Amino acid sequence: MKLTTRGHYSVKALLDLSLQPQYRPASVKMIAQRQDLPAPYLEKLLIEMRRAGIVKSIRGAKGGYQLAYKPEQISLGKILEAVGETIEPLPNYSPDHNLAEDWVTFSLWQRLHQKLKEALHSITLADLYYDARSWQASQGEENNFIV
Repeated sequence: MKLTTRGHYSVKALLDLSLQPQYRPASVKMIAQRQDLPAPYLEKLLIEMRRAGIVKSIRGAKGGYQLAYKPEQISLGKILEAVGETIEPLPNYSPDHNLAEDWVTFSLWQRLHQKLKEALHSITLADLYYDARSWQASQGEENNFIV
């Protein structure tokens, strides 16, 4: 599995939203500035995540995007799926049923794929947030959280 820019930026943006006091909305411009992301591209990703129900958009002067759920309820797997990331192994491949080793290898990749999916759906935004905070603390940093 390769995490593309789409997935990386999406996770960064949602981590940024999870840091907002009481999960208040944040504008695309502010998220982009804090995370050093291109705003037009970020806007497209946030629209995809809104369609998937992960974030909500709020109109008005104090509007922007906010999480639709608590960070503990948003998995990395949901985020990646929302922006079209796939983790499918060997697409369009079918093993040669006459070769045992071909079937065993195919079966192995299927099992690994299932375990990876389970892991991605068990890791939440809250987990990533605490991992980042722990790393910052180990570096002696307390403020200025940038993913």
